[in-house]
Amino acid sequence: AFLCVPIKFKNEILGVLSVDRLFGSKTISFEEDLRLLKIIASLIAQFVKLHMEVEKEREAFLEEKEDLKQQLKAKYKVENIIGQSDRMQEVFEAIHRVAPSKANVLLRGESGTGKELVAKAIHYMSQRAKCPFIKFNCASIPEGLLESELFGHEKGAFTGAMSMRKGRFELAGNGTIFLDEIGDLPLALQPKILRVLQEKEFERVGGERTIKADVRLIAATSRDLEGFVADGKFREDLYYRLNVVPVFLPPLWERKEDIPLLAEFFLKKYNKENQRSISISPEVLNVFMNYEWPGNVREIENTIERMVVMSAGKVITMSDLPLNMKDQSIRSRYAAQIKDALPSAIEDIEKTRILDVLQRTGWVQAKAARLLGITPRQIGYKIAKYNIQPAGERS
Repeated sequence: AFLCVPIKFKNEILGVLSVDRLFGSKTISFEEDLRLLKIIASLIAQFVKLHMEVEKEREAFLEEKEDLKQQLKAKYKVENIIGQSDRMQEVFEAIHRVAPSKANVLLRGESGTGKELVAKAIHYMSQRAKCPFIKFNCASIPEGLLESELFGHEKGAFTGAMSMRKGRFELAGNGTIFLDEIGDLPLALQPKILRVLQEKEFERVGGERTIKADVRLIAATSRDLEGFVADGKFREDLYYRLNVVPVFLPPLWERKEDIPLLAEFFLKKYNKENQRSISISPEVLNVFMNYEWPGNVREIENTIERMVVMSAGKVITMSDLPLNMKDQSIRSRYAAQIKDALPSAIEDIEKTRILDVLQRTGWVQAKAARLLGITPRQIGYKIAKYNIQPAGERS
């Protein structure tokens, strides 16, 4: 009268299926009922398992999404920008001060000093952190396409504009737009950027509708903007609107005490990525400390990644260094050898000169001193210093 079968998926029991059997005039075999129940239980098991997997993936997706948000905010916190030098502490202080404000920021510094990283830190420490961070390199797009890239275009605005497209300022919404290499911005486009900063509005290319833009601008440049302004290549009014809060990022050669920290950080990063356990020899680290690093932080990162990938052993040695670093190391050693050898060479010349004059004056120290232009006391000191003796008395 009572039949029960497990709801089973492979070897996992998900539940049970039971029925009450009603007896009637027509007799149905027990085995037939049991077989039907097992088929139904198998279908239920597949549905339940599929539902469980979908829910599990959904929960994992939501959890991963939240983790990525937290990681992104943590990654670009100022505490995660590497540097303990006084120059970098000044940068950190500037970031902390400017981030909560609405002020535009101009990041100055050589290429590879980490301007984009600082821009992201400012954004994620600001009240706009939940809004988009849009980056754009003004030197990466041909001049004819810059306006469309920054402000968008309407359908049919020009040949090839098959549909409406939003520009970077519109995509930024209420967030932050980072314009790198602002010094390469064409003069004709600068008034439109100025209008966005002053009036907080613009139109798409080929459009008439005015679009509002409450966006914060962080600009960066490695160029001499003041020189550009003097030469008429950059608008003075735009320069002052951008230069509300200037932040100067020092080149790596000005903060050499940060080199070991950066080397260690990038070594751990690329060891993990390449599943290796490479270390750096003291000789190589010494070369790092004396190298000029014209490419700044970006160069040291690329150098370490290349050496981790290409190193045949467990330790990065002098043979693993790039050619340009080897050449500079050789030049530095040669210069050091000359510097060390110079005092010794001067002493040899001085000793030979004194000995020659003494021999010519019959070892009369007062007469020799007069010929050399020094006092008897000085020549006595030199004779003792160099242990100068007549040939017959030398041992």
